[in-house]
Amino acid sequence: MPLDTYRYAACGGMNTALALLVYFVCYHYIFDKTLVHLGYLVFKPHMAALFVSGIGSFFVGFILNKFIVFTTSILRGRIQLFRYLLSFLFNITLNYFMLKLLVEYLGQDVFYSQLLTTCIVITISYLTQKHFTFKVK
Repeated sequence: MPLDTYRYAACGGMNTALALLVYFVCYHYIFDKTLVHLGYLVFKPHMAALFVSGIGSFFVGFILNKFIVFTTSILRGRIQLFRYLLSFLFNITLNYFMLKLLVEYLGQDVFYSQLLTTCIVITISYLTQKHFTFKVK
């Protein structure tokens, strides 16, 4: 296994575990399985939990990837951050639609649906980070 893949798995595993913990706590305890009203916007609790956990994992994930996983990247930090943001936005959009499909249309359990979507998004995210965000010559 290449070193960057191992580091990505270790750091990504930690970041994913943290994000799932935040998701679980937000869904079950903070939003208490009720609609979340933010002015004119109303989020279902599983979507609000997704966005809260996503924001935290964005910052933790970028720092881990930049300073531990992809340390040999030739790109400047601000370029990496911008590309990481693009990758993040794509991944959270994908996660949103998959979660919406599994929970709202297929009636699957919220937490297990998030676990499944996380596994799919992690695979796509690794390829994006390696070949786009933290590109190496």
